[in-house]
Amino acid sequence: MPDLNPTQYAVPLFVIAVLAEMIWAKLRAPEAYEPKDTLVSLSFGLGSTVAGALLGGFAVSLMLFAYEWRVVDFGPEWWRVWWAWPLCFILDDLKYYWVHRAGHRIRWMWAAHVNHHSSQHYNLSTALRQTWTGPFTFGVLFAIPLVLLGFHPVMIAICGGFNLIYQFWIHTEAIKRMPRWFEAVMNTPSHHRVHHATNPRYLDTNYAGVFIVWDKLFGTFTPEVDDEKIRYGIIKQLGSFNLLWSVFHEWIGMIGDIWHAPWKHKLSYLLREPGWSHDGSRETSDMIRSRWQARQQAGMGRAEVSPSATSVADQNRIAGTQEAA
Repeated sequence: MPDLNPTQYAVPLFVIAVLAEMIWAKLRAPEAYEPKDTLVSLSFGLGSTVAGALLGGFAVSLMLFAYEWRVVDFGPEWWRVWWAWPLCFILDDLKYYWVHRAGHRIRWMWAAHVNHHSSQHYNLSTALRQTWTGPFTFGVLFAIPLVLLGFHPVMIAICGGFNLIYQFWIHTEAIKRMPRWFEAVMNTPSHHRVHHATNPRYLDTNYAGVFIVWDKLFGTFTPEVDDEKIRYGIIKQLGSFNLLWSVFHEWIGMIGDIWHAPWKHKLSYLLREPGWSHDGSRETSDMIRSRWQARQQAGMGRAEVSPSATSVADQNRIAGTQEAA
């Protein structure tokens, strides 16, 4: 059985790439990095590693249990079946698309995934902004079909590691476009900038990990347009660099909504899309996009571009107030 965790070998490359992008940003785009934001992102990455080590046992045990019920057997030396590796990588990326899409459409899962989107900057350190609470969303269930198809949990884990490594480099504004053929098939910085945007036209699109073809196949692809500045973050910005608030704010909000909601609506605050409310007092991403589209069709659309800024506090009035306090 191979003993390989590809992400641990990639860490030095991550560090070198972040430092290189920082140099580029200092020379070409000073607003791309903000020290407090970068520190929060790096703290997320460290905490996610610790949380995975402490809480990952359940996922491993579940997958090993399911493996005993596999319908295809690649044999005791499954790692020598060369064609199973690329097939597993492709199917694992398809799995990633659906678990990622669920992470945006089910509030319980969004409570964990929102951490990755909470930065108002988009740089390589943002790629390290990973959740501490992912194991509590049971996203591992999306991997069970692969296990039942005969792919060993270790093979799936290795392919998933390479998937994450690929996704690291697409978190940058330093690369505008890749060659047209590459953009057509693969996830790229351009496609993923769209995914991290809060502009109405971009909300909840481009869920791909490696292959953008999944979004094109399932109707969730949106191309980046050059005449509209992308605004990053989440609809209701954090307004704080407090690490613990950054980690748990959505869990706290969700639990509060469940506690105060009428009994018949409590489960909906757990399983409906983020922004849903039983009294219609909030907006989901679909509502925001529909309202924007209606304005466009009525000829009232206009680019909602924020003024140039060099810090989160400049871009976010709430953050500005808290930083000044």
